[in-house]
Order: sequence, then structure tokens, then C-alpha cells
Amino acid sequence: MSKGKILIVDELHPVFKERAIALGYEVDDEPLFTRAQTLAAISDYQGIAVRTKFRIDQELMAAAPSLKFIARAGAGLDNIDEAYALSRNIALLNAPEGNMDAVGEHAIGLLLSLMNNFRNADQEVRNGIWDREGNRGYELKGKTVGIIGYGFMGQRFAKKLSGFEVNVIAYDKYKTGFTDAYAKEVSMEEIVRQSDVLSLHIPLTGETRQMINEEYLFHFRKPFFFINTARGEIVNTEAVLTAIKTGKILAAGLDVLEVEKFPALADQRWFSDLKNAGKVILTPHVGGWTFESYRKISEVLAEKLSSVI
Repeated sequence: MSKGKILIVDELHPVFKERAIALGYEVDDEPLFTRAQTLAAISDYQGIAVRTKFRIDQELMAAAPSLKFIARAGAGLDNIDEAYALSRNIALLNAPEGNMDAVGEHAIGLLLSLMNNFRNADQEVRNGIWDREGNRGYELKGKTVGIIGYGFMGQRFAKKLSGFEVNVIAYDKYKTGFTDAYAKEVSMEEIVRQSDVLSLHIPLTGETRQMINEEYLFHFRKPFFFINTARGEIVNTEAVLTAIKTGKILAAGLDVLEVEKFPALADQRWFSDLKNAGKVILTPHVGGWTFESYRKISEVLAEKLSSVI
């Protein structure tokens, strides 16, 4: 007997479909479906699986009277209207366990690249410039790394830092008593007072949107390296650029931006300054998107299907 029908509207690893079928679901794999096509078809389904193609909002859920769950192939749920889903008792499944290693390693890569001037040094050598002094780097050993958000991503980043002989401190507004072998729980005041490195690992919410602004950055006691592999809208980009110019931020590694993808990104008034800033490394929201995490995310989602009533 079928447990129901699932519509896949995004590119997921085939293992999700295979395991969903093994659990007793009927699965239609339509990764090329548009939002309009999804709206037209969704009434027949008990589940929908999506990555980032479009927002699963009230309109779409209202068109699906039989919808029991939404499977998000990724960590965040910010492209889903969580409040409306809750009001309908629609279960939300995500898979931060599937890409936490990818995010942790990406954050480490950004940090090491910034501290050792890899981008600038590479470009100079290619252009016939041999400047050892101008590309002198910093060592991580002995530095204090501040982590905001100590969920799956923050914890895994802390664990991957453990071999660098750093002091890792973490703040999480929604957790207490989480000090472990890899990080010490502290207040936000301690984060801004002690950090030589600041790394964000929090979801995008009404509370966190534009949290990193000029007022927030003003309180940091010493210059620091800044890493964001969470969500771009958490950060005011112009405030970060100003902090780089004044020396408050030594360098920034940004995998996520307030506005992503072209041509919209190129139209932002701050983009020209951002792309020309020598102390910024940009990557296209790929921190959690490795060849390995592509499969692991779908495996985690499929495993969580068994908990759906």
C-alpha cells in the first residue's frame, strides 16, 4: 500500500527517490518543473522535495490540500513559509547533517586563504610580481575564533579548527550549556571583545536579518577576519566594506551575499566596491555544495521520511 506521492521539483541525488520508493512512496521526479507547473500539479501530492529553485509559500501550500511534508535538500528553511506550514501541520524536513562537513571545510578554506593572502599572492605572481613582504601572512595558532550559532554547522566548524591550536568561543541565543571539547560557550559581549576571527553559522530569521551592521561592528575591540557561510541577508555588505576600509575587518570571506546570482547582483550599488576590494574572497554559495554533500543530503532526507506519519 502506497504511503503517498512525492513530487521532486529540483535536482536531488537519485538516492532520495530510490529510498523513498523503498519506503513505500510513489515518486515523480520533475527537476525541470517551473513554479507554475508545480502549482498546477501539487494538489495530487502528499510531499514535495525542493532545493532552492523557488519559495514554498502560502500560495503553493494552499494549492496542496493533501500536503503532509516538505523536504528541503539543504540546511536552511528560509525559502519555506514556516509559519503557514506549522498552521497546516505540514512537517518540514531538512538536512544540515548532510552538508555540515562541507560548510566547515569551506569556512576553514576561506579563513586560511584570507590569513595567508592566497588570492592576492597568486594574482601577483601571475603578473610578474614577487612580493614576499607584501604577502606576509598570519598564523591561526593562538588566535581566538568566535562562532555565532552552535548548531550543526557551528559545531562542525569548531571541530575542524581543533587541530590548529586556537581558542574557540561560541555564542548561541537559543542554546545554553553547550560547552564541549571544541568550543567554550560565551556571551555576545565576549565574542565582540575577544574575537580575532568571526564566523557566522546562524539561520536567516526576522531577528538575524541585517544583524551584522555598522552598529554591531563598532563594538569589536580589535581587528578581525570575517567569514560568512550562513546567509547573505544576515550581513549589511556596505557596513562590512566600511569596516574593511577602516581596518576593523582585516579581510572577509563571503560565500553568501545579500543578493545572489546575476544580473541582480551586478545591479547592487555596493557590488563594484565589493568585487574590487582586495581583502575579500567571494564564492557563489557553494560552501555546503560538494560532490559528497550532494549525496549525503539526499540520504539524510530519505532517512527522515520514515518519521513522517
